[in-house]
Amino acid sequence: MRRSEQRARAAARANASGANAPRNAPKATGRGSDRATAGRRADDRGGVVPRAVVPRASVDTAITVSHLSVGVAGGELILDDVSFRLHPGRILALVGESGSGKTTAALACMNHLRAGLELRRGTVELHAGASRFHPEAVDLLTLTERRTRGLRGGTIAYVPQDPALSLNGSLRVGEQIAEVLRAHEFGRDARVRDARVAEVLTEVGLPSDRAYQRRFPHELSGGQQQRIGIAMAFACRPAVIILDEPTTGLDVATQDLVLKTVYELTTKHDVAGLYITHDLAVVAQVADDVAVMLRGTIVERGSARQVLHHPENPYTRTLLDAVPDMAGAREMGGGPSVAPVHSVRAPWDDGLGREDGRGGDDVAGPSRSRDASTPRSEEATRGRGSGVVEPRASIEAGGSDPSWDASGVPAASGPGAAGGDRASVEPVVAVRGLRMAYGQAVILDGISMDLPAGRTTMLLGESGSGKTTLSRSVAGLNDRYTGQVLLDGRVLAPGTRQRTREQRQRIQYVFQSPFSSLNPRRSIGDSLQVPLEMNGELSRAQRRAAVADALDAVRLGRSYIDRRPGDLSGGERQRAAVARALVNAPSLLVCDEITSALDVSVQASVIELLREIQRERGLAMLFVTHNIALARHISHRLAVLEHGKLVEYGPTDTVLRDPRHEYTRSLLEHVPTLESAG
Repeated sequence: MRRSEQRARAAARANASGANAPRNAPKATGRGSDRATAGRRADDRGGVVPRAVVPRASVDTAITVSHLSVGVAGGELILDDVSFRLHPGRILALVGESGSGKTTAALACMNHLRAGLELRRGTVELHAGASRFHPEAVDLLTLTERRTRGLRGGTIAYVPQDPALSLNGSLRVGEQIAEVLRAHEFGRDARVRDARVAEVLTEVGLPSDRAYQRRFPHELSGGQQQRIGIAMAFACRPAVIILDEPTTGLDVATQDLVLKTVYELTTKHDVAGLYITHDLAVVAQVADDVAVMLRGTIVERGSARQVLHHPENPYTRTLLDAVPDMAGAREMGGGPSVAPVHSVRAPWDDGLGREDGRGGDDVAGPSRSRDASTPRSEEATRGRGSGVVEPRASIEAGGSDPSWDASGVPAASGPGAAGGDRASVEPVVAVRGLRMAYGQAVILDGISMDLPAGRTTMLLGESGSGKTTLSRSVAGLNDRYTGQVLLDGRVLAPGTRQRTREQRQRIQYVFQSPFSSLNPRRSIGDSLQVPLEMNGELSRAQRRAAVADALDAVRLGRSYIDRRPGDLSGGERQRAAVARALVNAPSLLVCDEITSALDVSVQASVIELLREIQRERGLAMLFVTHNIALARHISHRLAVLEHGKLVEYGPTDTVLRDPRHEYTRSLLEHVPTLESAG
């Protein structure tokens, strides 16, 4: 960022500290002043002490983590001599694969260690003036649990990965934000707190009226739920905010909106941000500084531009090579992960045992210029224009796609190599006029497409566009549609129970979460044998041989037959899920967001695996994703859905190079890239 831009940004922050105070609060002279209206707070002994008011501008560093080492009780180290600083108005991204120690380091900033872990050495210093409760510097790791609870949510806020799990489903969203304010004694009375609830909802780009505040979490979209979580985190105007992969599973438009919201609020209110992620393209969008972690240590640090464009550590270069390139200028790195691999994953292990799959001095570097404009609402990304671009080739009922020929297949270095010249252009599965509605809400609106052997069709669209409903209809997991799904020209029954055994074998489904789709009580071998047992055609020895062949095909090996899902990493579990789908030798593989919870290097290896399997077996694939950057690396054809309607359909290269529909162009504009850094 230029010096003039830095000065302008600093001036904007100084002005914001007073302009955004609650209506009944006195004018602020610094960031801490607008909290003075909260009155007085009881200390641990039951006494009452006045809150300190320290101008935020006087604080250069909010938190310093020094020589932090955390290990398993009586065992190996999880963090080894980790050090970093968090500065007001800047976001530090902790980057690394699952198991690298990112979450453990971040939670230590809240004086929290998972069960089974112990502090070996190190400090986490909250600097003088950073907290309204602690005008003096304090080592957070020495605080009692009661005093720590007083800091969490008020001084140090946390935004978890899954908003659906973090929000109380029985409380209205406005009440949940107000509950945070009451817990931290923000405001003199209910009127001040109500005003703050409306204000923070507006700040995150959501409606602030009473009707919206009375909604329950299940009545909101995933992006709206995540922004409610961000509103709760910023409600008490914290000094530090920790964000644990808050955009995982969100479509590109919603992700872009959430990232802009986080960055704008962090810089506007001078909050020190710690962003945990494995997605380096997201880092380029939101981070000022980057620290790369490997096996519990920081191996590289610097400004976002320096680390992303001029990496010095080989591991950092490996992570960058694994980021999908939508322009197709380079191949994704598909090499093996260099993150630690443990034979047994435990609940305390950073990321590897989570149900969702999921050292040094100061990190310096100039801030980067940003578009600090007001975030666009989710609704603004939908329904642009009344015109609908017809698919590039119409498909008559019962016929094949006339535009599907060699011209629509990418070059051999990309997914076009999959299937080679052996691949037939005749569809294995065809979809004709698929429609579905819930009452007046149209979910699918006359969808038609072909799924040829040896080719991958990628379904793109925002959350709620109908991608998963369409894919489940093809697989027979949703039987409430009208229209036709044809296998080798024969119409299939809507539901799997009405389909023949052979038809069920021919179409297999890989679910989004390998953590919930595999039975934790069964060994991998037993889970893979279940579909074979249901078919009842093979002997026990034949079934075991088929399982071994499937594990070999996904590069796991036969040693995994007797292992349980809890012993596997996220990437290994997803490979096992793919193996389970392959044991029946299907003709069509439906993959529903199967890389959304995987870090970039594991994602690259899974994509490469699918391409190899397709090349070897001539599989047709329907790949459902919100990660448009994967398109050139896995798909031959793109189908873009908006509100259940197929608005664009054609060869991948053509759609990406020359999108005809405004909605497609909007999706492409929201895709994060490494070039955003700087």
